[in-house]
Amino acid sequence: MTPRPRIGVLALQGDVAEHLRHLEVAGAEAVSVRRRAELDAVDGLVLPGGESTAMSRLLGVYELDEPLAARIADGMPVYGSCAGMILLASDVLDTRADARWFSAIDMTVRRNAFGRQVDSFETDLVVEAFGPDPLRTVFIRAPWVESVGGDVEVLATVTASDGGDHVVAVRQGNALATSFHPEITDDVRVHRYFVDMVCRSRAPLETS
Repeated sequence: MTPRPRIGVLALQGDVAEHLRHLEVAGAEAVSVRRRAELDAVDGLVLPGGESTAMSRLLGVYELDEPLAARIADGMPVYGSCAGMILLASDVLDTRADARWFSAIDMTVRRNAFGRQVDSFETDLVVEAFGPDPLRTVFIRAPWVESVGGDVEVLATVTASDGGDHVVAVRQGNALATSFHPEITDDVRVHRYFVDMVCRSRAPLETS
């Protein structure tokens, strides 16, 4: 029997417990990651929603920024929701000058693009990658993707209050990102998709 993939959730700030719960339901062994040894022990990692600049600073405090950058560059599957999407971008607009991100996905992201907390909203999106049924998506001070490189797969867009259609879910290789928060709904399809990504990345190692 193939062991469950061990997937970490960066536990410095944000929606940690919610992601852990969804990963377990989706078939993973879910663990919190705060230290280098915990990062080294996982097959994939979730960067949760929260405050991207706070997480960026805490990654330095906990001395995880360089090890995490190395794991991502080495191909570790990673998923970022909301603030996590910002951390995975190659360029970030409207952020602090000292903020850090990992360039895992060739995209430019605008921080807090959908507005303030009072502008939060929910909507149903059909995202073919996650299944044929509409997915309930929750946007809280969410970013959107301003532009993507040629190797980035756009998974979903949403029409915002400015009347434009903006990219809110993307994948490039072993990196997945969404503007919305699937962890605060009862739907685990996004997490199941990521668990499958992690399992597929492990397959060559298990058969070699």
